Amino acid sequence: MVYVSSVNPREIKGPHIHTKRDSFFVCIHGKVVFIIKNKDGKYDEIESSDDNPVLVYVPKNYPSAHLNLSNNISRVLTLADLAWRPNDNEMKNDTFDNYDWSKWNRT
Repeated sequence: MVYVSSVNPREIKGPHIHTKRDSFFVCIHGKVVFIIKNKDGKYDEIESSDDNPVLVYVPKNYPSAHLNLSNNISRVLTLADLAWRPNDNEMKNDTFDNYDWSKWNRT
């Protein structure tokens, strides 16, 4: 399944876990940081933008979130190996309680 989603300025999508699908993401407009929590509890932060479009892989059962770093709407192209279906319950909300979100705040 391929789709494009919009992320409002400074908006955070997630964190959540996809239990059945692997996903690939790339920012095609604007600038987004993808935050992926590893099995050891550490976080990977990968920036992707229209100027530097980095492909980000998030395997199933890894919590992740993404944050729009720009002052305008950003757009993310997603490729998932399984299509979304209503009531499939494959997405679980998560929290990044020990993650420092403030590092992305503009001063």
